Amino acid sequence: MQNQNAALAEPLEDTLSPLELRARVGFYQLLAGAFVEEPGCDYLAALRTPEAMAALAELGLQFDADFTDAPLGELQDVLACEYATLFTTAGGCPPVESSRLTGRFQQEPFHEVKAIYQRCGFELQQGKFAVFEDQLGIELSFVAVLLENQAAALESGDMAAARRLEKEVKRFWAIHLGRWVRGYATLLARVTEHSFYREIARLLQGFAEEELALLNVRVDDADGGREEVPKSEIQVLFNPDEPVCGGCDHGKEQNRTFA
Repeated sequence: MQNQNAALAEPLEDTLSPLELRARVGFYQLLAGAFVEEPGCDYLAALRTPEAMAALAELGLQFDADFTDAPLGELQDVLACEYATLFTTAGGCPPVESSRLTGRFQQEPFHEVKAIYQRCGFELQQGKFAVFEDQLGIELSFVAVLLENQAAALESGDMAAARRLEKEVKRFWAIHLGRWVRGYATLLARVTEHSFYREIARLLQGFAEEELALLNVRVDDADGGREEVPKSEIQVLFNPDEPVCGGCDHGKEQNRTFA
């Protein structure tokens, strides 16, 4: 597991209240909604309410007229195009951990998060498009569920479950989110042409820094905001219980070994 540069401290002495935990959940859900699929009208309308805009302004976010003044339907269409350009087309910067850290999809981070989701009972809910388990919106949604479950455990007085979930959140930041979202946020802020994704990227970067500090997790940013990520060697997992073909390299090796 790629956690050699991470240091996890013991659980927080004073666990946050359910209200504080759910406030964090709100930020995770807001950010996840910008990445898991094209922002829909309901999401954008909620974000443009005076209350939401005022709260975001207090965090230092400054959306341009391309977000604040455009008719809602037009804004949705423009952001759908920007989403495709940034995240789904060749030459873009997909918000996918494997792609950002190895230059390829469905590599070690993908398999790791799938195993974590299964162990924690988190089921991927497919939306308009199929997405990888290590896509940013999915990873953020997973932590949001953990925090919501932690809040519920506190309310029911189950401190053991609350502590276990707290450790799970810390671990996920240490070996996954903390290793790539900060650098990725700087890249997104540079390459997007729309103020929505520019400001969401700024929010993501600041939120990641605050979460890491709150959780007392120290981890290197392996992403670095690179526009081009060198392709790593593909690691093929070999199952020794499966039959071996004598024509492949591994089969030849097996034949030589046991001849």
